Amino acid sequence: MAFELEITHTQGRARAGTFTTPHGTVQTPAFMAVGTLATVKGLDPLDLRAMGAQMILANAYHLHLRPSDALVRQMGGLHRFMAWDGSILTDSGGFQVFSLEGLRKIDEDGVDFRSHIDGSSRRFTPESVMRIERNLGADVIMQFDHVPPGQSDVPVARDAMERSLRWLARCRDEFARLLREDADAPTPEQALFPIVQGGIHAELRRESARAIVDMGAWRGFGVGGLSVGEAKPDMYAMLEVVDDVLPTDRPRYLMGVGYPEDLVEGVRRGVDLFDCVAPTRMGRNGAALTQDGRINLRNARHRDDPGPLDEGCDCTVCTRFSRAYVRHLFTSDEILGLRLLSLHNVHFLVALMQQARTTLADGTFDAWSTEWLARYLAGERARGAVARPVTPHPKR
Repeated sequence: MAFELEITHTQGRARAGTFTTPHGTVQTPAFMAVGTLATVKGLDPLDLRAMGAQMILANAYHLHLRPSDALVRQMGGLHRFMAWDGSILTDSGGFQVFSLEGLRKIDEDGVDFRSHIDGSSRRFTPESVMRIERNLGADVIMQFDHVPPGQSDVPVARDAMERSLRWLARCRDEFARLLREDADAPTPEQALFPIVQGGIHAELRRESARAIVDMGAWRGFGVGGLSVGEAKPDMYAMLEVVDDVLPTDRPRYLMGVGYPEDLVEGVRRGVDLFDCVAPTRMGRNGAALTQDGRINLRNARHRDDPGPLDEGCDCTVCTRFSRAYVRHLFTSDEILGLRLLSLHNVHFLVALMQQARTTLADGTFDAWSTEWLARYLAGERARGAVARPVTPHPKR
C-alpha cells in the first residue's frame, strides 16, 4: 500500500527501509535533490535517475508564483510537467514566506505577503496551501507551518510552535476534504506530513511531537526549523529528544538539511529523508564534495591536478574528467563547469546514503559512520572549515 514504511535493518537508532509512494518505492535513508522550481538546477531528470536518485523536492511557494500551481495542474501535475516519474515531495512554502522580512504580515488566519518577483500581494492560509499542493500533485505534501527565526527564545518559539499546531489541524481538515471532493487531482492519493517545531528548546520539541501524534494517524513526520543558524550539536539534540515520541514505523524527514556530516549524524539518530539546496549551490560557486571535505576548485593548486574530484566517487564526472579540466571550465565561465560540479555534488550525497543503507544491511554502520565522519571532518578542519570533533553515538 502507498505510504507504508517497511524497516528492514536497524543498528542503534539508525534504520534502513523501503518507503512506498504512488510513484514508486524509496530506499531509505535517502537524500532528496531539491528541484525548487520543478528543476534540480543544471540537471536533467535522466541525470538524477542515472545516479540513483529516487525522490526529489519542489516548493509550493515558488511554483505558486511562477508558473502557478493552476498551470502545473493543467499540464498534468509536477511529474508530467518536469518529466520525472519518481516520487516527489513539496514543501509548503512556510519557510520562504516567513523569511520575507518586511514583505509579510502574520495573523491567526494566515500570512499576507508580497511576491519577491513582482511585488504583487498574496495570501497564504493553511487551506489555500493545501489546495496549491493538491494542484501540484506531489506524493508527499507538507503542512503550512510558522517557522520562527533561528535561535529564537522560548516565548517566540512557543508562539510559532503552537500556531503551527493550530494550522496543522486546519491543513488536516482541508486535506481530508480535498481527498474526498477532488478526485481528479494529478496524484489522487497523497500523504500529508506534519512538522515538529520548537526551536532548540527540548521541552517545546517534545510538546510539539506529542501533540502532533495525538492529532492523527500521519503517514510520516517532518522535523523543521533546524539548520537555520543554531549550533550543530543543538540540531542533533533536537532529533534525540523527539525520538521516543514519534512512531518508529513512519518516515522521519529532517527538513532543509544536507551537508554530508549532517546526513550521517541524522541517520545515526533515526532520520530517513533529507533535502538541501547546498550541493547545487556549492557547485555553482566552485565547491566540490569529497570524502576528505569540501574543495574549492578556484584554488590554484588544482590548476594542473590530473586526479578526479574525489578518488572514491564513481559518478560520470569523476570517472571522465580531471580536477584541472573542471577548474578550467569553472574559471572560464563555461556553463558545463557549473553543471558538472552540481552533478557530482548531488551524486555524492545520493551515494552517501546508499553507503549508509549498505552498511546498515551488513551490520557495519556504527564503525563505518564513525570512520567516515572522522575522515571527512579531519579534511574540513585542515581547510579551516570546521573546528569540532566527531560527536559520540547518541544514546540508544
